[in-house]
Amino acid sequence: MADKKATRAAYGETLVKLAQTNDKIVVLDADLAEATTSKKFKEAYPDRFFDCGIAECNLVGMSAGLSTMGYIPFCSTFAIFGTGRAYEIYRNAVCYPKFNVKLCCTHAGITVGEDGGSHQAIEDIALMRVIPGNTVVVPADYNEAVKAIEAVSKMQGPAYVRLGRAPGEVLDDMPFELGKANVLRDGADVAVFACGYMVAEVLHAAETLAAEGKSVAVINVHTIKPIDEQTVMQYAQKCKNVVTVEEHSVIGGLGDAVAEVLMGKVDCKFKRIGVNDQFGQSGKYQDLLVEYGLDEKSVTDAIRAVL
Repeated sequence: MADKKATRAAYGETLVKLAQTNDKIVVLDADLAEATTSKKFKEAYPDRFFDCGIAECNLVGMSAGLSTMGYIPFCSTFAIFGTGRAYEIYRNAVCYPKFNVKLCCTHAGITVGEDGGSHQAIEDIALMRVIPGNTVVVPADYNEAVKAIEAVSKMQGPAYVRLGRAPGEVLDDMPFELGKANVLRDGADVAVFACGYMVAEVLHAAETLAAEGKSVAVINVHTIKPIDEQTVMQYAQKCKNVVTVEEHSVIGGLGDAVAEVLMGKVDCKFKRIGVNDQFGQSGKYQDLLVEYGLDEKSVTDAIRAVL
């Protein structure tokens, strides 16, 4: 682990590379091409880029239409708008008919920072996970975001990819397969399932706890839906202590997805770490992580308390 790069930085760069060999890829944005980084695609392929203005429902609806013509639309805006304002359009015009649209939203979670609670999407995983047939992906770092975008471009059907604004650690290279979690660190005392920005924080917490003689398994659940039930079951049965960590509400996100797999099947201690039924607020993202108990120290203390 060394450099820091935001997962959103992977978006425009990866689409430019994919478009070189796939002329069916088109990109749509809602007047946020600079922030979502889709501007890079616009510069490389102006005839395959569509700025829909501040009209997110049209953005998703146009993407649905383009998919019926054989194109692979990548539909980008901030997570709060793509999953919130355009929710009904995405549900009924994309997912209901199973169209091949990729909703890739940046600026998710409280690490949006100074934009404040109105722009910090902490319910988006829950909203996207509940839609039948929708694939939900939350990359842990820049490299995994590249692989996630490549993977959803090849799959058939709707997919939501959650990307962040804040720079995060670039982790050691890892394999990527949709629906298959990555075990980044084996352990026997507690299994910690994490996604997105929180994966790096959990890895640091595991190192601290290892120095105290505690054996912590760290599992990167990059695909929230379909979730890797086999790996979840395996590590819950092995460790008997389960913790989930996400930069999202504890309601409806990764924690609930893991709990649904284990409910009535595994007897284990279970704790969800995330945003506890409250909105975000304006502030530097580092300070917000501390405020909401999602910084390395807070996560370490919470895992230690379970043990």
